[in-house]
Amino acid sequence: MEQTSILVVDDDREIAELVEIHLIGDGYQVFKAFSAKEGFEILKREDIKLIILDIMMPGTDGLSMCKTIRETSTIPIIMLSAKSADLDKIIGLGTGADDYVIKPFNPLELTARVKSQLRRFTKFNPSSHEDKADKEIAVNHLIINKEDHRVIAYDREVKLTPIEFDILHLLASNPGRVFSTDEIFERVWNEKMYEANNTVMVHIRRLREKIEMDSRNAQIIKTVWGVGYKIEK
Repeated sequence: MEQTSILVVDDDREIAELVEIHLIGDGYQVFKAFSAKEGFEILKREDIKLIILDIMMPGTDGLSMCKTIRETSTIPIIMLSAKSADLDKIIGLGTGADDYVIKPFNPLELTARVKSQLRRFTKFNPSSHEDKADKEIAVNHLIINKEDHRVIAYDREVKLTPIEFDILHLLASNPGRVFSTDEIFERVWNEKMYEANNTVMVHIRRLREKIEMDSRNAQIIKTVWGVGYKIEK
């Protein structure tokens, strides 16, 4: 069976090697890079399925690398950072990262996040007998194709990260239903939300910037104040 390849980009060699040990133990193939330049070189020649990316690196930092990757790829990206402030998390997720893990971290938690992101990235691959109606959702100026993760909003194609796609697909699959931020987190991340955070809000904001004609006057993803979010029928 072919191994899933993961790229770890961190200028701290001890952390990179620690992450490598645990990922190899779970059966993954690991490529290490100690700078963004090395990371881009590996991405060019290897079939990488997920990236674990440190934010604070000399030269090109993780935020800049993430932005560049997002110009052409929706590969899952997990950010690593010693900064725990909400603003830093918002900035990290705002560049297109799918998850954010604070240093020091439990390696077992990180590998669990890796498994969750990989499951999410592949879960919308339909079986060959599905017809077009099963593969596509058309609702409120949106067309969502879950086979190839294509999204058309107002007759223009938009590129979404896997997390953004999953949130949009969840809302569009249940038109008219209001989902709380806790419910969205638990359904999309497949984890229980134990404390209040703004992760979902950050992704909703980025979604609106991509799919709405005017993100400040959202017509697709509606806010139900004090309750959550919905997409109208």
